[in-house]
Amino acid sequence: MDKDATITTETSAPRTGGRAGRQGSRTAQQAPRRPYINRRIGTFNILDEEGLSLIEANADRLLKEIGMEFHDDPEILDLFRNAGADVQGTRVRFEPGMCRKIIRATAPSQFKQHARNPANTVMIGGDNTVLCPSWGPPFVHDLDRGRRYATIGDFRDLVKIHHMIPHLHHSGGVVCEPVDLPANKRHLDMLYTHIRHSDRAFMGAFIGSKRAQDAVDMAKIVFGEEFVANNAVLYNVANTNAPLVLDANMSGSLKVYARNNQPVACTPWTLAGAMSPCTVAGTLAQVLAEALACLSLVQLINPGAPCLMGSFASTISMQSGAPTFGTPEAGKMVLACGQLARRVGVPFHTVGSLSASKLPDAQAEQEATWGILMSMFAGANVINHATGWLEGGLVTGFEKTIIDADLCGKVASLFEGIDLSVNAQAMEAIEAVGPGSHFLGSAHTQSNFLSAFYRSSSSDNNSFEQWNEDGRLDAAQRANRQWKRLLDDYQDPGLDPAIDEALQAFIAGRKASEPDQAYF
Repeated sequence: MDKDATITTETSAPRTGGRAGRQGSRTAQQAPRRPYINRRIGTFNILDEEGLSLIEANADRLLKEIGMEFHDDPEILDLFRNAGADVQGTRVRFEPGMCRKIIRATAPSQFKQHARNPANTVMIGGDNTVLCPSWGPPFVHDLDRGRRYATIGDFRDLVKIHHMIPHLHHSGGVVCEPVDLPANKRHLDMLYTHIRHSDRAFMGAFIGSKRAQDAVDMAKIVFGEEFVANNAVLYNVANTNAPLVLDANMSGSLKVYARNNQPVACTPWTLAGAMSPCTVAGTLAQVLAEALACLSLVQLINPGAPCLMGSFASTISMQSGAPTFGTPEAGKMVLACGQLARRVGVPFHTVGSLSASKLPDAQAEQEATWGILMSMFAGANVINHATGWLEGGLVTGFEKTIIDADLCGKVASLFEGIDLSVNAQAMEAIEAVGPGSHFLGSAHTQSNFLSAFYRSSSSDNNSFEQWNEDGRLDAAQRANRQWKRLLDDYQDPGLDPAIDEALQAFIAGRKASEPDQAYF
Protein backbone atom coordinates (compact mmCIF):
# COMPACT_ATOMS: atom_id res chain seq x y z
CA MET A 1 0.00 0.00 0.00
CA ASP A 2 1.07 3.57 -0.74
CA LYS A 3 0.62 4.79 2.81
CA ASP A 4 1.88 8.25 1.92
CA ALA A 5 -1.26 8.80 -0.13
CA THR A 6 -3.44 8.15 2.88
CA ILE A 7 -1.41 9.25 5.87
CA THR A 8 0.59 12.21 4.68
CA THR A 9 2.29 14.82 6.81
CA GLU A 10 0.22 17.97 6.86
CA THR A 11 1.70 21.23 5.64
CA SER A 12 -0.19 24.04 7.27
CA ALA A 13 0.17 27.78 7.60
CA PRO A 14 2.28 28.97 10.53
CA ARG A 15 0.27 29.03 13.72
CA THR A 16 -0.26 32.33 15.44
CA GLY A 17 -1.77 32.73 18.86
CA GLY A 18 -1.82 35.76 21.07
CA ARG A 19 -4.55 36.90 23.38
CA ALA A 20 -7.17 37.17 20.64
CA GLY A 21 -6.49 33.64 19.46
CA ARG A 22 -6.65 32.23 22.98
CA GLN A 23 -9.87 34.09 23.70
CA GLY A 24 -11.45 32.76 20.50
CA SER A 25 -10.46 29.22 21.37
CA ARG A 26 -11.79 29.46 24.91
CA THR A 27 -15.08 30.91 23.70
CA ALA A 28 -15.54 28.07 21.21
CA GLN A 29 -14.75 25.43 23.83
CA GLN A 30 -17.26 26.89 26.26
CA ALA A 31 -20.08 26.61 23.73
CA PRO A 32 -22.51 23.75 24.37
CA ARG A 33 -21.90 20.73 22.14
CA ARG A 34 -25.12 19.08 21.04
CA PRO A 35 -25.53 16.31 18.46
CA TYR A 36 -28.17 18.30 16.50
CA ILE A 37 -30.60 21.20 16.83
CA ASN A 38 -34.08 20.56 18.16
CA ARG A 39 -36.08 23.47 16.74
CA ARG A 40 -38.61 25.05 19.10
CA ILE A 41 -39.60 27.81 16.69
CA GLY A 42 -42.22 26.98 14.11
CA THR A 43 -41.66 26.93 10.37
CA PHE A 44 -42.57 29.88 8.16
CA ASN A 45 -45.22 28.82 5.66
CA ILE A 46 -44.99 31.03 2.59
CA LEU A 47 -47.69 29.20 0.60
CA ASP A 48 -51.31 28.65 1.59
CA GLU A 49 -53.26 25.49 0.76
CA GLU A 50 -54.32 26.80 -2.63
CA GLY A 51 -50.72 27.63 -3.57
CA LEU A 52 -49.37 24.26 -2.42
CA SER A 53 -52.08 22.38 -4.31
CA LEU A 54 -51.29 24.38 -7.44
CA ILE A 55 -47.56 23.56 -7.29
CA GLU A 56 -48.33 19.88 -6.66
CA ALA A 57 -50.77 19.77 -9.58
CA ASN A 58 -48.18 21.39 -11.84
CA ALA A 59 -45.55 18.86 -10.74
CA ASP A 60 -47.95 16.02 -11.54
CA ARG A 61 -48.60 17.58 -14.94
CA LEU A 62 -44.86 17.71 -15.67
CA LEU A 63 -44.41 14.06 -14.67
CA LYS A 64 -47.36 12.90 -16.80
CA GLU A 65 -47.02 15.05 -19.92
CA ILE A 66 -43.24 15.55 -20.13
CA GLY A 67 -41.81 12.92 -17.80
CA MET A 68 -38.25 12.48 -16.61
CA GLU A 69 -35.29 10.83 -18.27
CA PHE A 70 -33.08 8.21 -16.61
CA HIS A 71 -29.93 7.74 -18.65
CA ASP A 72 -27.78 4.64 -19.18
CA ASP A 73 -29.56 2.48 -16.61
CA PRO A 74 -32.02 -0.11 -18.03
CA GLU A 75 -32.66 -1.55 -14.57
CA ILE A 76 -34.29 1.69 -13.45
CA LEU A 77 -36.50 1.72 -16.53
CA ASP A 78 -37.63 -1.83 -15.72
CA LEU A 79 -38.39 -0.87 -12.11
CA PHE A 80 -40.62 1.98 -13.21
CA ARG A 81 -42.24 -0.06 -16.00
CA ASN A 82 -43.12 -2.84 -13.54
CA ALA A 83 -44.57 -0.27 -11.15
CA GLY A 84 -46.97 0.96 -13.83
CA ALA A 85 -45.17 3.98 -15.29
CA ASP A 86 -45.15 4.69 -19.03
CA VAL A 87 -41.60 4.05 -20.25
CA GLN A 88 -40.61 5.08 -23.76
CA GLY A 89 -36.89 4.83 -24.40
CA THR A 90 -35.19 6.62 -21.49
CA ARG A 91 -38.26 8.79 -20.82
CA VAL A 92 -40.52 7.81 -17.92
CA ARG A 93 -43.96 9.32 -17.44
CA PHE A 94 -46.05 8.95 -14.30
CA GLU A 95 -49.76 9.14 -13.68
CA PRO A 96 -50.76 11.93 -11.27
CA GLY A 97 -50.25 10.85 -7.66
CA MET A 98 -48.32 7.69 -8.55
CA CYS A 99 -44.95 8.80 -7.15
CA ARG A 100 -46.47 10.31 -4.03
CA LYS A 101 -48.39 7.09 -3.32
CA ILE A 102 -45.23 4.96 -3.61
CA ILE A 103 -43.28 7.27 -1.31
CA ARG A 104 -45.94 7.63 1.35
CA ALA A 105 -46.50 3.87 1.52
CA THR A 106 -43.03 3.00 2.82
CA ALA A 107 -40.64 5.97 3.24
CA PRO A 108 -39.82 6.76 6.90
CA SER A 109 -40.58 10.25 8.19
CA GLN A 110 -37.46 10.25 10.36
CA PHE A 111 -34.45 8.08 11.12
CA LYS A 112 -31.11 8.06 12.92
CA GLN A 113 -27.75 8.29 11.22
CA HIS A 114 -25.32 6.62 13.57
CA ALA A 115 -21.87 7.97 14.31
CA ARG A 116 -19.05 5.74 15.56
CA ASN A 117 -19.29 7.78 18.77
CA PRO A 118 -22.92 7.19 19.83
CA ALA A 119 -23.01 10.63 21.48
CA ASN A 120 -22.74 12.14 17.99
CA THR A 121 -25.54 10.10 16.39
CA VAL A 122 -28.00 12.43 14.67
CA MET A 123 -31.78 12.23 14.38
CA ILE A 124 -32.91 13.27 10.90
CA GLY A 125 -36.54 14.36 10.58
CA GLY A 126 -39.22 15.92 12.74
CA ASP A 127 -38.18 19.18 14.39
CA ASN A 128 -34.47 18.35 14.21
CA THR A 129 -31.77 20.05 12.14
CA VAL A 130 -28.29 18.69 11.38
CA LEU A 131 -25.65 21.17 10.18
CA CYS A 132 -22.97 19.91 7.78
CA PRO A 133 -19.89 21.74 6.43
CA SER A 134 -19.14 22.79 2.86
CA TRP A 135 -19.13 20.13 0.14
CA GLY A 136 -17.24 19.87 -3.14
CA PRO A 137 -15.02 22.94 -3.78
CA PRO A 138 -11.80 22.22 -5.71
CA PHE A 139 -10.13 25.31 -4.22
CA VAL A 140 -9.46 26.49 -0.67
CA HIS A 141 -8.66 29.95 0.65
CA ASP A 142 -7.07 31.38 3.76
CA LEU A 143 -5.50 34.74 4.52
CA ASP A 144 -1.96 33.33 4.62
CA ARG A 145 -1.81 31.32 1.40
CA GLY A 146 -4.65 32.81 -0.61
CA ARG A 147 -6.74 30.89 -3.15
CA ARG A 148 -5.20 27.61 -4.27
CA TYR A 149 -6.06 24.09 -5.39
CA ALA A 150 -7.01 21.94 -2.41
CA THR A 151 -4.85 19.04 -1.23
CA ILE A 152 -5.40 16.07 1.06
CA GLY A 153 -3.56 18.07 3.73
CA ASP A 154 -6.18 20.83 3.45
CA PHE A 155 -8.89 18.19 3.55
CA ARG A 156 -7.47 16.70 6.73
CA ASP A 157 -7.10 20.10 8.37
CA LEU A 158 -10.72 20.97 7.59
CA VAL A 159 -12.01 17.67 9.00
CA LYS A 160 -10.08 18.35 12.21
CA ILE A 161 -11.35 21.92 12.42
CA HIS A 162 -14.94 20.78 11.85
CA HIS A 163 -14.50 18.12 14.53
CA MET A 164 -13.58 20.87 17.01
CA ILE A 165 -16.49 23.18 16.14
CA PRO A 166 -19.34 22.58 18.59
CA HIS A 167 -22.00 24.07 16.30
CA LEU A 168 -21.48 21.55 13.49
CA HIS A 169 -23.10 18.13 13.88
CA HIS A 170 -21.71 16.18 10.94
CA SER A 171 -18.27 15.59 9.45
CA GLY A 172 -19.67 16.00 5.93
CA GLY A 173 -18.23 14.61 2.73
CA VAL A 174 -15.99 16.31 0.16
CA VAL A 175 -15.17 19.30 2.38
CA CYS A 176 -12.75 20.23 -0.40
CA GLU A 177 -11.60 18.29 -3.46
CA PRO A 178 -8.00 17.03 -2.88
CA VAL A 179 -6.75 17.45 -6.41
CA ASP A 180 -3.26 16.17 -5.54
CA LEU A 181 -4.70 12.62 -5.48
CA PRO A 182 -5.94 10.56 -8.44
CA ALA A 183 -9.55 11.48 -9.21
CA ASN A 184 -10.71 7.85 -9.35
CA LYS A 185 -9.21 6.96 -5.95
CA ARG A 186 -9.30 10.07 -3.79
CA HIS A 187 -12.70 9.13 -2.36
CA LEU A 188 -10.94 6.35 -0.41
CA ASP A 189 -8.59 8.83 1.28
CA MET A 190 -11.43 11.22 2.00
CA LEU A 191 -13.58 8.53 3.61
CA TYR A 192 -10.62 7.32 5.67
CA THR A 193 -9.93 10.87 6.84
CA HIS A 194 -13.49 11.31 8.11
CA ILE A 195 -13.38 7.97 9.91
CA ARG A 196 -9.90 8.43 11.39
CA HIS A 197 -9.97 12.10 12.40
CA SER A 198 -13.60 12.57 13.46
CA ASP A 199 -16.11 10.44 15.32
CA ARG A 200 -19.17 12.19 13.90
CA ALA A 201 -21.53 10.90 11.22
CA PHE A 202 -20.19 11.34 7.69
CA MET A 203 -21.23 11.15 4.06
CA GLY A 204 -20.46 8.44 1.53
CA ALA A 205 -19.05 8.86 -1.97
CA PHE A 206 -21.64 10.36 -4.30
CA ILE A 207 -20.49 9.67 -7.86
CA GLY A 208 -21.02 6.21 -9.33
CA SER A 209 -21.88 2.78 -8.00
CA LYS A 210 -18.29 1.64 -7.53
CA ARG A 211 -17.36 4.52 -5.23
CA ALA A 212 -20.63 4.18 -3.34
CA GLN A 213 -19.92 0.48 -2.78
CA ASP A 214 -16.45 1.38 -1.46
CA ALA A 215 -18.11 3.66 1.10
CA VAL A 216 -20.52 0.90 2.16
CA ASP A 217 -17.69 -1.63 2.44
CA MET A 218 -15.60 0.76 4.56
CA ALA A 219 -18.61 1.47 6.77
CA LYS A 220 -19.00 -2.28 7.33
CA ILE A 221 -15.40 -2.43 8.55
CA VAL A 222 -16.10 0.36 11.04
CA PHE A 223 -19.60 -0.60 12.25
CA GLY A 224 -19.94 -4.28 11.36
CA GLU A 225 -21.85 -5.81 8.48
CA GLU A 226 -25.01 -6.64 10.42
CA PHE A 227 -25.22 -3.16 11.96
CA VAL A 228 -24.88 -1.48 8.56
CA ALA A 229 -27.59 -3.73 7.11
CA ASN A 230 -30.06 -2.50 9.72
CA ASN A 231 -28.96 1.06 10.46
CA ALA A 232 -28.12 4.26 8.62
CA VAL A 233 -24.41 5.06 8.99
CA LEU A 234 -23.75 6.91 5.71
CA TYR A 235 -25.46 9.82 3.98
CA ASN A 236 -25.78 10.30 0.23
CA VAL A 237 -27.02 13.10 -2.01
CA ALA A 238 -28.30 12.26 -5.50
CA ASN A 239 -28.47 15.41 -7.63
CA THR A 240 -30.60 15.54 -10.74
CA ASN A 241 -29.29 17.05 -13.95
CA ALA A 242 -31.98 19.68 -14.22
CA PRO A 243 -34.18 19.91 -16.08
CA LEU A 244 -35.72 16.47 -15.59
CA VAL A 245 -32.75 14.11 -16.00
CA LEU A 246 -30.98 11.67 -13.67
CA ASP A 247 -27.69 10.34 -15.03
CA ALA A 248 -26.06 6.97 -14.39
CA ASN A 249 -23.42 8.34 -12.01
CA MET A 250 -26.08 9.67 -9.67
CA SER A 251 -28.50 6.77 -10.12
CA GLY A 252 -25.63 4.31 -9.64
CA SER A 253 -24.79 5.60 -6.18
CA LEU A 254 -28.49 6.03 -5.34
CA LYS A 255 -29.11 2.33 -6.05
CA VAL A 256 -26.16 1.15 -3.94
CA TYR A 257 -27.17 3.22 -0.92
CA ALA A 258 -30.87 2.38 -1.21
CA ARG A 259 -30.16 -1.36 -1.44
CA ASN A 260 -27.93 -1.12 1.63
CA ASN A 261 -30.60 0.76 3.61
CA GLN A 262 -28.54 3.98 3.66
CA PRO A 263 -30.27 7.37 3.28
CA VAL A 264 -30.43 9.22 -0.02
CA ALA A 265 -31.28 12.92 -0.28
CA CYS A 266 -32.95 13.24 -3.70
CA THR A 267 -31.92 16.77 -4.57
CA PRO A 268 -32.71 18.67 -7.77
CA TRP A 269 -29.83 21.10 -8.39
CA THR A 270 -31.33 24.15 -10.04
CA LEU A 271 -30.29 27.69 -10.83
CA ALA A 272 -33.50 29.48 -11.80
CA GLY A 273 -33.22 31.09 -15.20
CA ALA A 274 -30.74 28.48 -16.43
CA MET A 275 -31.65 24.99 -15.20
CA SER A 276 -35.26 25.81 -14.31
CA PRO A 277 -37.69 28.62 -15.20
CA CYS A 278 -36.82 32.14 -14.10
CA THR A 279 -39.90 32.20 -11.86
CA VAL A 280 -40.26 30.83 -8.36
CA ALA A 281 -43.50 28.97 -9.09
CA GLY A 282 -42.12 27.31 -12.21
CA THR A 283 -38.94 26.24 -10.45
CA LEU A 284 -40.92 24.82 -7.53
CA ALA A 285 -43.02 22.63 -9.83
CA GLN A 286 -39.91 21.30 -11.56
CA VAL A 287 -38.04 20.69 -8.28
CA LEU A 288 -41.00 18.79 -6.82
CA ALA A 289 -41.44 16.70 -9.97
CA GLU A 290 -37.77 15.67 -10.07
CA ALA A 291 -37.69 14.94 -6.34
CA LEU A 292 -40.86 12.82 -6.45
CA ALA A 293 -39.53 10.69 -9.31
CA CYS A 294 -36.23 10.02 -7.52
CA LEU A 295 -37.82 9.41 -4.11
CA SER A 296 -40.17 6.87 -5.64
CA LEU A 297 -37.16 5.17 -7.24
CA VAL A 298 -35.53 4.75 -3.82
CA GLN A 299 -38.68 3.11 -2.48
CA LEU A 300 -39.06 0.82 -5.51
CA ILE A 301 -35.47 -0.37 -5.02
CA ASN A 302 -35.88 -0.97 -1.29
CA PRO A 303 -39.23 -0.18 0.35
CA GLY A 304 -38.60 1.51 3.67
CA ALA A 305 -35.11 2.77 2.83
CA PRO A 306 -34.55 6.23 4.38
CA CYS A 307 -34.71 9.12 1.95
CA LEU A 308 -35.07 12.89 1.97
CA MET A 309 -36.56 15.43 -0.39
CA GLY A 310 -33.74 17.79 -1.26
CA SER A 311 -33.58 21.22 -2.82
CA PHE A 312 -30.61 23.22 -4.03
CA ALA A 313 -32.41 26.10 -5.71
CA SER A 314 -30.92 29.53 -6.27
CA THR A 315 -30.82 32.16 -8.98
CA ILE A 316 -28.51 33.59 -11.64
CA SER A 317 -27.47 37.09 -12.62
CA MET A 318 -29.55 38.05 -15.62
CA GLN A 319 -26.65 40.27 -16.71
CA SER A 320 -23.79 37.71 -16.62
CA GLY A 321 -25.41 34.31 -16.06
CA ALA A 322 -23.31 33.79 -12.92
CA PRO A 323 -24.92 32.06 -9.91
CA THR A 324 -26.26 34.39 -7.23
CA PHE A 325 -27.00 33.55 -3.60
CA GLY A 326 -28.77 35.15 -0.68
CA THR A 327 -31.50 36.44 -2.97
CA PRO A 328 -35.17 36.97 -2.04
CA GLU A 329 -36.19 34.43 -4.68
CA ALA A 330 -33.88 31.76 -3.24
CA GLY A 331 -35.47 32.40 0.16
CA LYS A 332 -38.95 31.96 -1.26
CA MET A 333 -37.96 28.71 -2.96
CA VAL A 334 -36.46 27.08 0.12
CA LEU A 335 -39.40 28.07 2.33
CA ALA A 336 -41.86 26.59 -0.15
CA CYS A 337 -39.78 23.43 -0.66
CA GLY A 338 -39.84 22.84 3.08
CA GLN A 339 -43.64 22.91 3.01
CA LEU A 340 -43.77 20.60 -0.01
CA ALA A 341 -41.43 18.09 1.66
CA ARG A 342 -43.57 17.97 4.79
CA ARG A 343 -46.60 17.18 2.62
CA VAL A 344 -44.70 14.35 0.93
CA GLY A 345 -43.91 13.03 4.42
CA VAL A 346 -40.12 12.72 4.24
CA PRO A 347 -37.32 14.76 5.87
CA PHE A 348 -36.08 17.87 4.06
CA HIS A 349 -32.48 18.39 2.87
CA THR A 350 -31.21 21.75 1.65
CA VAL A 351 -28.27 24.16 1.74
CA GLY A 352 -27.13 26.93 4.06
CA SER A 353 -24.40 29.56 4.14
CA LEU A 354 -23.85 29.99 0.40
CA SER A 355 -22.08 32.99 -1.09
CA ALA A 356 -20.71 34.21 -4.40
CA SER A 357 -18.17 36.41 -2.60
CA LYS A 358 -14.48 35.75 -3.18
CA LEU A 359 -13.44 36.65 0.37
CA PRO A 360 -14.88 36.27 3.90
CA ASP A 361 -16.29 39.80 3.75
CA ALA A 362 -19.58 41.60 4.34
CA GLN A 363 -21.14 40.16 1.16
CA ALA A 364 -20.17 36.65 2.19
CA GLU A 365 -21.82 36.88 5.58
CA GLN A 366 -24.88 38.78 4.40
CA GLU A 367 -25.58 36.04 1.87
CA ALA A 368 -24.68 33.28 4.34
CA THR A 369 -26.95 34.68 7.04
CA TRP A 370 -29.87 34.97 4.64
CA GLY A 371 -29.37 31.45 3.35
CA ILE A 372 -29.11 29.60 6.63
CA LEU A 373 -31.95 31.51 8.29
CA MET A 374 -34.30 30.80 5.38
CA SER A 375 -33.36 27.11 5.53
CA MET A 376 -33.99 26.97 9.26
CA PHE A 377 -37.37 28.67 8.93
CA ALA A 378 -38.12 26.22 6.11
CA GLY A 379 -37.80 23.40 8.66
CA ALA A 380 -34.73 21.84 7.07
CA ASN A 381 -33.68 18.58 8.68
CA VAL A 382 -30.22 18.52 7.09
CA ILE A 383 -28.42 21.66 5.94
CA ASN A 384 -25.39 21.05 3.75
CA HIS A 385 -22.83 23.85 3.16
CA ALA A 386 -23.54 25.37 6.59
CA THR A 387 -19.93 26.60 6.78
CA GLY A 388 -17.10 27.63 4.49
CA TRP A 389 -18.71 28.19 1.06
CA LEU A 390 -17.21 30.95 -1.11
CA GLU A 391 -17.17 31.88 -4.81
CA GLY A 392 -20.36 30.04 -5.67
CA GLY A 393 -19.05 26.71 -4.39
CA LEU A 394 -15.60 26.80 -6.01
CA VAL A 395 -13.84 27.57 -2.72
CA THR A 396 -13.88 26.40 0.88
CA GLY A 397 -12.64 29.25 3.04
CA PHE A 398 -10.86 28.54 6.31
CA GLU A 399 -11.76 31.92 7.79
CA LYS A 400 -15.30 31.76 6.43
CA THR A 401 -15.64 28.34 8.07
CA ILE A 402 -14.98 29.96 11.45
CA ILE A 403 -17.26 32.96 10.88
CA ASP A 404 -20.03 30.73 9.55
CA ALA A 405 -19.62 28.41 12.54
CA ASP A 406 -20.32 31.36 14.81
CA LEU A 407 -23.43 32.07 12.72
CA CYS A 408 -24.49 28.44 13.16
CA GLY A 409 -24.16 28.86 16.92
CA LYS A 410 -26.37 31.93 16.88
CA VAL A 411 -28.97 30.16 14.74
CA ALA A 412 -28.97 27.17 17.08
CA SER A 413 -29.46 29.44 20.09
CA LEU A 414 -32.31 31.31 18.38
CA PHE A 415 -34.16 28.13 17.46
CA GLU A 416 -33.97 26.82 21.00
CA GLY A 417 -36.78 29.29 21.66
CA ILE A 418 -37.42 31.08 24.93
CA ASP A 419 -36.55 29.40 28.21
CA LEU A 420 -39.62 29.57 30.48
CA SER A 421 -38.17 27.74 33.46
CA VAL A 422 -38.54 29.16 36.96
CA ASN A 423 -34.92 30.34 36.84
CA ALA A 424 -35.49 32.07 33.48
CA GLN A 425 -38.65 33.82 34.70
CA ALA A 426 -36.39 35.48 37.33
CA MET A 427 -39.27 36.68 39.49
CA GLU A 428 -37.32 36.31 42.74
CA ALA A 429 -34.37 38.17 41.18
CA ILE A 430 -36.60 41.11 40.19
CA GLU A 431 -38.07 41.15 43.69
CA ALA A 432 -34.61 41.04 45.30
CA VAL A 433 -33.20 43.91 43.22
CA GLY A 434 -36.29 46.09 43.46
CA PRO A 435 -36.99 49.46 41.85
CA GLY A 436 -34.17 51.80 40.86
CA SER A 437 -31.23 49.39 41.31
CA HIS A 438 -29.45 47.16 38.78
CA PHE A 439 -28.83 43.48 38.13
CA LEU A 440 -25.08 43.55 37.44
CA GLY A 441 -24.10 42.23 40.84
CA SER A 442 -27.25 40.34 41.71
CA ALA A 443 -27.08 36.70 42.80
CA HIS A 444 -29.19 35.70 39.78
CA THR A 445 -26.83 37.38 37.32
CA GLN A 446 -23.79 35.90 39.06
CA SER A 447 -25.20 32.39 38.85
CA ASN A 448 -26.27 32.69 35.21
CA PHE A 449 -23.68 34.92 33.54
CA LEU A 450 -21.78 32.11 31.83
CA SER A 451 -24.85 30.76 30.03
CA ALA A 452 -27.30 33.67 29.92
CA PHE A 453 -26.40 34.91 26.43
CA TYR A 454 -24.84 33.43 23.34
CA ARG A 455 -21.12 34.19 23.36
CA SER A 456 -19.80 34.92 19.88
CA SER A 457 -16.54 33.24 18.90
CA SER A 458 -15.73 35.69 16.10
CA SER A 459 -17.07 39.11 17.14
CA ASP A 460 -15.10 41.78 18.99
CA ASN A 461 -17.17 43.61 21.58
CA ASN A 462 -14.33 45.40 23.37
CA SER A 463 -13.71 49.14 23.49
CA PHE A 464 -11.88 50.84 20.64
CA GLU A 465 -8.83 51.16 22.86
CA GLN A 466 -8.77 47.45 23.70
CA TRP A 467 -9.37 46.49 20.05
CA ASN A 468 -6.54 48.80 19.01
CA GLU A 469 -4.18 47.31 21.59
CA ASP A 470 -5.03 43.78 20.48
CA GLY A 471 -3.89 44.47 16.91
CA ARG A 472 -6.87 46.17 15.18
CA LEU A 473 -8.03 42.83 13.77
CA ASP A 474 -11.13 42.51 11.62
CA ALA A 475 -13.41 39.45 11.71
CA ALA A 476 -11.45 37.53 9.07
CA GLN A 477 -8.14 38.14 10.84
CA ARG A 478 -9.61 36.96 14.13
CA ALA A 479 -11.00 33.89 12.36
CA ASN A 480 -7.55 33.23 10.91
CA ARG A 481 -6.13 32.98 14.41
CA GLN A 482 -9.00 30.85 15.58
CA TRP A 483 -8.82 28.08 12.96
CA LYS A 484 -5.12 27.74 13.66
CA ARG A 485 -5.84 27.52 17.39
CA LEU A 486 -8.47 24.83 16.74
CA LEU A 487 -5.88 22.79 14.84
CA ASP A 488 -3.38 23.25 17.66
CA ASP A 489 -6.02 22.20 20.19
CA TYR A 490 -7.39 19.33 18.07
CA GLN A 491 -8.37 16.35 20.19
CA ASP A 492 -7.85 13.09 18.34
CA PRO A 493 -10.91 10.86 18.82
CA GLY A 494 -8.78 7.78 18.18
CA LEU A 495 -9.68 4.65 16.25
CA ASP A 496 -9.48 0.98 17.17
CA PRO A 497 -6.11 -0.20 15.74
CA ALA A 498 -7.70 -3.34 14.30
CA ILE A 499 -10.31 -1.27 12.44
CA ASP A 500 -7.64 1.15 11.29
CA GLU A 501 -5.52 -1.70 9.95
CA ALA A 502 -8.49 -3.28 8.16
CA LEU A 503 -9.43 0.04 6.56
CA GLN A 504 -5.91 0.63 5.31
CA ALA A 505 -5.72 -2.90 3.90
CA PHE A 506 -9.02 -2.37 2.08
CA ILE A 507 -7.82 0.96 0.67
CA ALA A 508 -4.55 -0.59 -0.46
CA GLY A 509 -6.36 -3.36 -2.28
CA ARG A 510 -8.76 -1.02 -4.02
CA LYS A 511 -5.98 1.33 -5.12
CA ALA A 512 -3.97 -1.55 -6.51
CA SER A 513 -6.94 -2.87 -8.48
CA GLU A 514 -6.95 -0.14 -11.11
CA PRO A 515 -4.58 2.46 -12.59
CA ASP A 516 -4.64 6.08 -11.48
CA GLN A 517 -6.88 8.40 -13.47
CA ALA A 518 -7.08 12.17 -13.52
CA TYR A 519 -10.82 12.01 -14.18
CA PHE A 520 -13.86 10.33 -12.64
